Amino acid sequence: MEMMNNKWVSTVASIWIQCTSGTPSTFGIYSPALKSSQGYSQTTLDTVALFKDLGANVGTLAGVLYAATAYRRTPFWFSGPKVVIFVGCVQCFLGYFLVWLSVTGVIERPPVGFMCLFLFLAGHAMPFFNTADVVTAVHNFRDYSGTAVGIMKGFLGLSAAMLIQLYRTVSKGNPATFLLIVSLLSTINPLFLMWFVKIYDSNDGNERHHLNSFSWVVVLVSAYLVTVIVLENVITMPLLAYVLIIIVLVLLLSAPIWIAHRAQVNKPSDTDPKKLRNRDDDEVGYQAVPHQPEEEGDSSDVASELEGHFNLFQAMGTLNFWLLFLATACALGSGLATLNNLTQIGEALGYTTLETTTLVSLWSIWNSLGRFGAGYVSDYILHLKGWARPMFMATTLAIMSIGHVIIASGVPGCLYAGSVVVGICYGSQLSLMPTIASEIFGVVNMGTIFNTITIAGPLGSYILSVRVVGYIYDKEASGEGNSCVGVHCFMLSFFIMSGVTLLGSVFALALSLRTRNFYERVIVRRLLRSPRQ
Repeated sequence: MEMMNNKWVSTVASIWIQCTSGTPSTFGIYSPALKSSQGYSQTTLDTVALFKDLGANVGTLAGVLYAATAYRRTPFWFSGPKVVIFVGCVQCFLGYFLVWLSVTGVIERPPVGFMCLFLFLAGHAMPFFNTADVVTAVHNFRDYSGTAVGIMKGFLGLSAAMLIQLYRTVSKGNPATFLLIVSLLSTINPLFLMWFVKIYDSNDGNERHHLNSFSWVVVLVSAYLVTVIVLENVITMPLLAYVLIIIVLVLLLSAPIWIAHRAQVNKPSDTDPKKLRNRDDDEVGYQAVPHQPEEEGDSSDVASELEGHFNLFQAMGTLNFWLLFLATACALGSGLATLNNLTQIGEALGYTTLETTTLVSLWSIWNSLGRFGAGYVSDYILHLKGWARPMFMATTLAIMSIGHVIIASGVPGCLYAGSVVVGICYGSQLSLMPTIASEIFGVVNMGTIFNTITIAGPLGSYILSVRVVGYIYDKEASGEGNSCVGVHCFMLSFFIMSGVTLLGSVFALALSLRTRNFYERVIVRRLLRSPRQ
């Protein structure tokens, strides 16, 4: 029983749930069928897509539900991450199944408002899956939270590419069938695996080695998908080739269970068995006890502000929350603006349809590598040098600013090079921000806090996509119809976004300076006391 009841099996279950959770990023697959079947204009299609994005980025309720059920004594079936995943499953099935019924004509064409609701539910499922998996991983691997979050976010970033490969194998050319597949697969998979996702109070002492093995799986799957995507855009593949692609992908995704088995078998024999319980077996729920000062007399403003497990309103009353929020708005806003306009940028710069399609497909890979890499590297630097994690966030934002300048230059190949830099740096923020939030504000309400900060993404995207990129593009195209061709179409927009991300780097740097003493006094000392190999 112990072989199936440990943090490593919980990690594998979370990874596999993440692999089918990135459904909002597959909107491009079924959007043409949705538009034609419902008779939507492009403006109406963009409107319903906005509600899908809102659902995917507004996950505060998921965090509140996690905090309300994970730390209190509740019935087994209603405790911990399970209830959060279950609520996500209900929304996922209802959202995508109702869209499928609408597209196939099984039900009468619904009003636009109802379709907005359907897609909001479909998108809103992702934050529930993501919150349960990410927050549980942080609890289980407190000393390597950056790496754990990076792994979870990395597989989430790859999920869209994996689902698209399944679509091309099973129902290529039939987007309606893809909607049915997503509604069933992305519901049944989490329903089965949610029973294994639990919080454990144990530190085996050799966690980094096994987490590194999970990290290598992210890298291998990413490299495999990049190779497949490139080949698909170079040669025409028969159905048998697509079947073989799926088989190899499943074999790669089965590797985590072998890693979990090895970790449990090689567990140090001197591990205290009392520390191997999971939260479901606790007689008393987790108590939100503030960290005690390491040294008497230390009453600095920054230290007193950071100690303890903050709730959302307490966190929002601190300057650190708003510095992290603003840095995230600059990072995610500019990244989403780039992604949303990648096809139009390619057209303006003379790229072929095949090239722009490849760029969009590869974005998810760079995004995933950024998520995983930032978590791993920031953990390594924190353990080795003791540097505050927000400093790494400031560095990646500065590099992201350079990526925007590369795209703005308009030189041959600039979109390839720039999208790699921006994609990796954009993905890095998605793993750094939750980890920083857990370290500064505590893990008890981590899900609520980081999901609230995530709202900065669509907010920044609206300002930069609509008020900057869209406005400038329409102005440049005013004398040429609805399209614009040339470097001038996006040059000014990307110079502005470069400045915005540089400003975000300044916000992150300010957060780093404010939290430097806290990291040295609390986080680094805790790591030094932790049993690691």
